[in-house]
Amino acid sequence: MAKRFRTALMGMGSAAILAGLLAGCGGGSNTNNTPSGNTPTSQTQQTTGQPQDGGTITLGTTSDIATFDPIFISDTASSDPAGLIWSNIYDVDRQGNLVVDDWSLAAQPLQISSDGLTYTIKLKPNLKWSDGQPLTADDVVFGLTMLANPDVGSPYQSYMNTFKDAVAQDPQTVVIHTKEVDARFQRNILASNFVLPKHLLSNVKAADLQKNPFGNDPTKTVTNGPYIWKSWTQKQQLELDRNPNYWGPKPHIDTWIYKVYADQNTEVQALKNGDVDVMTGIPIPALPTVQNASNLNISNEPGPAWDYLGFNFKGSNFPSFGNQSPFAGLKTRQAIAMALNRKAIVDQALKGNGRLINGPYELTGNWASTNNGTNWPYDPAKAKQFLADDGWKMGSDGILQKNGHPFEFTLQYNTGNVRREQLASIIQDELKQVGIKVDIQGVDFASWINNNINPGKYQAILLGWQNSIDPDMESIFSSKVGFPPNGQNSGWYVNKEADALWPQAYHTLDQNQRKQIYAQINKILSNDLPYVFLYQQNIINGYTKRVHWSQQDAPEPTLPGGYLYHDQVWWVSQ
Repeated sequence: MAKRFRTALMGMGSAAILAGLLAGCGGGSNTNNTPSGNTPTSQTQQTTGQPQDGGTITLGTTSDIATFDPIFISDTASSDPAGLIWSNIYDVDRQGNLVVDDWSLAAQPLQISSDGLTYTIKLKPNLKWSDGQPLTADDVVFGLTMLANPDVGSPYQSYMNTFKDAVAQDPQTVVIHTKEVDARFQRNILASNFVLPKHLLSNVKAADLQKNPFGNDPTKTVTNGPYIWKSWTQKQQLELDRNPNYWGPKPHIDTWIYKVYADQNTEVQALKNGDVDVMTGIPIPALPTVQNASNLNISNEPGPAWDYLGFNFKGSNFPSFGNQSPFAGLKTRQAIAMALNRKAIVDQALKGNGRLINGPYELTGNWASTNNGTNWPYDPAKAKQFLADDGWKMGSDGILQKNGHPFEFTLQYNTGNVRREQLASIIQDELKQVGIKVDIQGVDFASWINNNINPGKYQAILLGWQNSIDPDMESIFSSKVGFPPNGQNSGWYVNKEADALWPQAYHTLDQNQRKQIYAQINKILSNDLPYVFLYQQNIINGYTKRVHWSQQDAPEPTLPGGYLYHDQVWWVSQ
């Protein structure tokens, strides 16, 4: 299903954004030559016997969706339910290999030319939009062309920098040409759904697409997956119903409800009461009680998710500091890292349900993983020295100053996230000890994404990323391609050395060479600190025992979004 394959913002406590789909009890068939990975890495609950049709399943969340337009979704709160209304061109198995399933738009494995510059996609002949109109190669070409257009403003536009064109050879054949070899293209672009209904949107100007009712109004949004977007009461709930014009295998469950709760504690209580069937990102303090609940199955595994304290380097976000970022100095950022007791955060706030990281490529379970990052151990005295070296002087009020401006900034986090609320208070207290005043501000996630994160209008943030199946993170950190509105480098970070390395890493198909380059980048970022990298977190999820799946369709914690792996073929007890 759609939209779970790219690096994306984590709004929920332990969310991740990718769910691959594999041949399962719904009759899917793996027609790729790569290993299918039929055995789950972790299995919360195994059910044998015949699936049941019908019923409703309810998922809890503390963050409302931002949009359902597939080329603008950049957060887990939107992508999780969107995975049920959109179908991917290709899906992935448990190892992240591209596969063709019964619910994939593609009919055959991807064909790649010997020079790596041409991709040929064969679509299924019976594809339809939910309004009954045929889905053809023209829709694929239209979607990719819009994605590549910088006027559209998609956060994934940078993924299309090597894209040359796409042509519909016939209604079921798409030929894509790239200007250069791009190792990311298969997984980031084709293992997802950047397909748009040309018959509805062809007359919409590129610059107007984001504000179009498509993806923002259930009555104006046609879909191509097993479910349609039935209704949406903002900040309360949304409903997905079976798509009567769905061309693929009939899903078992009639209706999916996503309920938005004010905070995670309320959501946990709803899970325990059975008002919610699935909860992702269970907060650490609630873990003992949910583990002892007789009606629940709990999954607690390391996942492709990590949290960070992010700095903003754009001066216009700091009018009271003379329109200059107080984080511009390298030693200032390093001092902040040393002023935070990150190990204690993992040991105490996470209760050991996570591990310290020093850079973005230090997560377990990924072929690009490394452990070469610079560690900044807790050392408040050294932090104070670094701040002094960077020109900060202590004021009479105990707050550092530079050029007559106090070192004060606002740290934003998403409301309802218990862990981040706790962590924001810890950061506030520990930075106060070295002379930095932090004002903390909780913001509703959906409005935060649209009004602050995507346009890069904030001072500092406490947020998380969930990694894509392809490890490239150029859109997050590059100053060449990543700035808003066409990239996810919302902190306006610049590092020319890293900028030069990103293309080298994906202009080769040699995985070992890519791994070495990403290790170089990890070393650079862990020292230069666009973020204070905090921890890889365990993905802690709860499922009521009325939720069932066959063994091959069990949640896959090693994949981004794997807590909903194969959710199309789950069923519920009546």
